[in-house]
Amino acid sequence: MSLFVDADACPVKDECIRAADRLGVRVFMVCNGGIRPSPHPLVETIFVTEGPDEADKWIAERAGKDDVVVTGDIPLAAKCVEAGAQVLKHNGEPLTSANIGNVLAMRDLMADLRSADPFRQGGGRAFSKQDRARFSSALDRLLRAAQRG
Repeated sequence: MSLFVDADACPVKDECIRAADRLGVRVFMVCNGGIRPSPHPLVETIFVTEGPDEADKWIAERAGKDDVVVTGDIPLAAKCVEAGAQVLKHNGEPLTSANIGNVLAMRDLMADLRSADPFRQGGGRAFSKQDRARFSSALDRLLRAAQRG
């Protein structure tokens, strides 16, 4: 059982390391670069070649049953769910076989709306303390469940 973190632009890397340390779980921080490797013995930083989706490909090829994946990338999440991994967004929202289809459809719809209106302003809401707390709690639950098998 491992924890895979899509580490580029991930706001909860520290929370992932703390949870893994508490539970003795191996962590793979996967990125294109730009993050400092952790000295923690349970954390392995994987630097993939530069290019779109290389970190996603690395994670998707390895994550499977009993693994936990942390990502905000919906297509990566769909691949990991299909492989049997537990997936968690940065705000603590689980992505499962029951909801990933709707989440993918909403992502595609929003992309279409943005491309149809180039003057559309705004983005997502700011990452909050509540999001961070919800994520930490959800990650602990998923990791403990994965350890139980």
